[in-house]
Amino acid sequence: MKTRILTCILAVCALASAHAQNGEIALKPNNRVTISIGGIPDNEVPQISKVYTISDNGTVNLLHIGEVRAAGLKPSTLQRTIEQTYIAREIYTRPTVTVTTNDSASTAQMVYVVGGIKGNGTVPYSANMTVLKAISAAGGFSPFAKPSKTKLIRNGVTTEINLKDISSDPARDIKLQPEDQIIVPD
Repeated sequence: MKTRILTCILAVCALASAHAQNGEIALKPNNRVTISIGGIPDNEVPQISKVYTISDNGTVNLLHIGEVRAAGLKPSTLQRTIEQTYIAREIYTRPTVTVTTNDSASTAQMVYVVGGIKGNGTVPYSANMTVLKAISAAGGFSPFAKPSKTKLIRNGVTTEINLKDISSDPARDIKLQPEDQIIVPD
């Protein structure tokens, strides 16, 4: 009887553990993660334990080991990767790394602006964001942009919009939704 109860308890714990691991969301560029480390010299802890933003190329830059791939990994996998890298390079013998995500950052909603713009095309979505506001946040039009032939892709449906008309009458500006894509031809 005790064996069955113990077996059931272990099975439930194993399922809960697997569910917790599967519930992790893979990290993406621009996510913010907090990396904490222990088991290393006290004077080096503040140089590593801090909040990092995953770069556009999907990495974080850590003391002594440089760029570490983070995008596409779950926080627990990134944690093990950092620990194993420090050990493999014989920098630290027993580092203990913890990686946590800021829930709002890991689930941040984005709008994507590509083509004839001056800056980065990934723009954090905000309520009441419009096409013109997103383009402005992405750096504005490049000198070769053709705003009259702009396309808005929402849920797989493409709509052509003339931003010259909208800029002359801002009331016609289109309100965006998370994950919308704006393509400004060059």
